Formats: sequence, C-alpha cells, structure tokens
Amino acid sequence: MPKISKDLVNHLTVQEHDAEQRLDNYLIKILKGVPKSHIQRIIRSGEVRLNKGRAKPDSRIQIGDVVRIPPIRVAEKLPPHFSGSLKNIPAREFDIVFEDDALIVINKPAGVAVHGGSGVSFGVIEQLRQARPNESYLELVHRLDKDTSGLLMIAKKRRALVKLHEMLRNDHPKKVYLALGVGTWQPENRHIKLPIVKYTGAAGEKMVRVGNEEDGQSAYTIFRVLNTFSGSLTHSVGISALSLVQATLKTGRTHQIRVHMQSQDCPIAGDERYGDYQANKRLQKLGLKRMFLHAYELILDHPISGERLHLKAELPAELQDFLNDLSQ
Repeated sequence: MPKISKDLVNHLTVQEHDAEQRLDNYLIKILKGVPKSHIQRIIRSGEVRLNKGRAKPDSRIQIGDVVRIPPIRVAEKLPPHFSGSLKNIPAREFDIVFEDDALIVINKPAGVAVHGGSGVSFGVIEQLRQARPNESYLELVHRLDKDTSGLLMIAKKRRALVKLHEMLRNDHPKKVYLALGVGTWQPENRHIKLPIVKYTGAAGEKMVRVGNEEDGQSAYTIFRVLNTFSGSLTHSVGISALSLVQATLKTGRTHQIRVHMQSQDCPIAGDERYGDYQANKRLQKLGLKRMFLHAYELILDHPISGERLHLKAELPAELQDFLNDLSQ
C-alpha cells in the first residue's frame, strides 16, 4: 500500500496488482476513511488527474498510469482512525472455511461489518489486514450485511479479485442462504423476479424496496421451503407460523433477499429494517436476538486453478438452537 500525505499533493504510479480497477475504487482503498462521495466529487471536479488529464470515477486504471491526488480537505470530518495506519484497529482472525495463496473464504459472524464506514470505524477487512501485516493484498470480493452471518470471500491476489468479479457478473458462484420468515411461505412463490429500487430513508439511511422495471434494477431470487413451524411455542407469542427457506441468489442486489421476502408478506425474522417490528419483539421472548439470515453455501470454480469448490458454513449455534426449540 503506497504511503500518502493527506495534506500534500501526491502522485502515485499504478502497480500491476492495482491495474484494471475503477479509479474511484482505487482511491477508496488508498484514502482509508475518506467518504466515497468526497472521492467521487474530487474526481469529477478535476482535482484528481489521471496521466495529467481529467477522468471519471469509473475510468479503468492501467499499469504505469500516474494518479494525482490533491490535498484531502475534509480532515476535520474524517473518523479518528484515519491516519494511514491501522494502530487503532484490533487484529482479528476469523473462522476460515477455505484458504490458499489466492483466496480466503471465512465464516463471518453476525454483528460485524465487512468494512469500515457509515459510522463503523472498522470491519472484517481492516481487522484481517491488521492480523496479517505481511499479506501484501487483501480485498473484499463481495459484501454481507452487518447482521448477516456466513460465507464471505476475500481475494489475496488482484488477479483473483478481477476474475471473481467477472464470475459474479455472470451468475457464478452459486450463493445460497438460509432465512427464517415470519409467516407461511407459499410454495408457488419459488421464483421471485421483482426489480429493486434504492432510496434514502427518513433518518438518512440507505434503503431499498421493490419497484418497477423502469426505476429499479432487475433482481431474481429462487426460494425453496425447507420447513414450517406452527405450534404452541409460536402461538404463545401470537405468531401463527415461521418458514425456514433456502434462498439462491441469481442477482446480487443490496438487501435483495430481505426485500423479496418482505414483498411476499414473509419478512425475515429479526430484520430490524424491513421486518415486522411487533413480530420481532415477540420472537425476542423466544430467544431470537438477531436477524435470521445466513450465507450457507458457495459453489464456484477457483479463480486461478479452475478447481470446483463446494463450501458450506453451518448455521451458527444461536440460530440452530432456536430452530431446535421450535421443533420441540
């Protein structure tokens, strides 16, 4: 990682492991803690230069390109950990499901963000970098919501990251989640193809909802009912039924499974943003303290070797124990 000064003009030469990515993503990685919106603004204003010329946020950088970075004048707004060092971030290793010299797949716990930002000082990637100071390259391949647990891919080589991003754009790898819905999932609702629209909530938070094809991004999830729970335990708190479903992503939109389940009147249990507030309060009395969404399975060809990988992360104990209680 090149060293930069936020108070001076910096000229950086793009190295091989950074080539072929978007200019804004490159700067987000270099300028730790600087908001993405500010980075895009200084690119559009011409303060950032690529080979002495203006560029766009989505311009692809190449080996040997020279990027001019202006003084970063939002220092007073930056989170306290911004200093170009990781000294205030705790080192942490995570449960490793797979690792070789190109790829790590971890079983992310719920309650941990995948990266810092939006009020979060640090996440999985920052803690992992701190725990592995000798690793020259560690980058998130994709994201999981903070309250979602399960399989998360991290690239150890730029070549692997580029290949995995290409694969993700072409419906590969296969990504399967387990979710518990509040209500009875109708078996005929197997293929949900409903566009998703982004918007800003009342408190300024990023939200999505099901929209129309003109305004939204196409989104496709395949659901399969695994079990339905309806008995004295759920009835005791005023809930008629809970449905355990397997959700396979065919596209990877923000909060896709959460809003697709909400749209079918079967929101995810414990989902504080898109779920049923009263039902969540009742489920807490039964012991559910988190959102019941888990990235369970990944099937992919290794980005370098082509070897077929079939990876699984079993349900965390707190979710499996909850299901066991419902089954009694």
